[in-house]
Amino acid sequence: MAIGALIRDLRDARGWSQGRLADEINDAFGMGLNREYISRWERCKVVPGAFYLRCLSAVLDVPLAVLEGEVKRRTFLSDVAATAIAPMVASDLLSAGFSARLRGGPSVDGWEDKLATYGTEYMSLGAADIQRRVSGELVLVQQQLETPRLWSVAARLMTLYAKTFPGSDGSKAVNWYRLAAEAADQSGDDRTRVWVRGRAAIALGYEGASLGVADMLADQAMAISDKPSLGLLNAIMGKAHAAAIRGDFTTARTLMNNGRRMFDTAGSYEQTSDYAVPWWRMNVFVSLLAARLGDETTAVEAQDAARRELPDSLPRFATHLEMHRGLMIARSGDKQGGADYARKALNALPPEKHSLTLRLLMTEVEQSQ
Repeated sequence: MAIGALIRDLRDARGWSQGRLADEINDAFGMGLNREYISRWERCKVVPGAFYLRCLSAVLDVPLAVLEGEVKRRTFLSDVAATAIAPMVASDLLSAGFSARLRGGPSVDGWEDKLATYGTEYMSLGAADIQRRVSGELVLVQQQLETPRLWSVAARLMTLYAKTFPGSDGSKAVNWYRLAAEAADQSGDDRTRVWVRGRAAIALGYEGASLGVADMLADQAMAISDKPSLGLLNAIMGKAHAAAIRGDFTTARTLMNNGRRMFDTAGSYEQTSDYAVPWWRMNVFVSLLAARLGDETTAVEAQDAARRELPDSLPRFATHLEMHRGLMIARSGDKQGGADYARKALNALPPEKHSLTLRLLMTEVEQSQ
């Protein structure tokens, strides 16, 4: 995606006209931009320089690295090699990629089996484990991108890979989510296109990171299809979290109610896959959202409902619920008590079970007002 298209999409996600974006930059930085400046950027007639990229980053609430990445894009393979971690060094990745090209690699059904396994393992394994293994799989699958179904596989793998980086990093997680969306479009499968964008939106919204991108991807998912699906459910709930963090509680509550209605149609019964949203997981989403809204009654009800069905094999999610309660305590006025409660819950979880999302949640509790 060119820088112009990205600026337009982020602007549209906020419901702003080109003139409104110019005004926002002018107000924040004392500039004298008009609508034509924005139009020229979006039509790629002019590429915004470093100063204007910083302005856009601030007013559109998107990491600067994402905008800079569109000005100077890296290739898919160099992205993988740059972010892969030991023991899979770049030479191993390159070798694996060429071997897959020469020998054909797994079948589509074989890839679907791999995806199912990673979806289950993601729920209990640490981010580093998943990141190391999926980086190698991405190099393999890119050598087989000759059918729409394999583009769908690649898109879902890339989404999972993005989840192993904190959304607040921006230069990694967000770029991978957007690359996954582009790959999903190559598949031509609307269900995949919606799921990839929705999963990214709920990940960023839940983490409270890169909210402009969360909104943009959620809006894209909703525009692609209004057919009930887990992807659309994720998109709605991700957008709800973004609204709550911004302080737009009315929109957040409306979206939460829409998400609950969507769950009644699209919820799943699978319990231990990142590709599923069973009843307990829906309540984890609602628990944090209600805590951010200051709605303690709804938050506690969601926490109790989640605990009743949460599998014992997933202690990390039980920790999420306890940390949501810490956020509620902090938001009620006892900031230190809330932070202590959340820290105790986090420390009770074995370190190897910790996730990037839990660490971001801990920061949110500590910084809550």
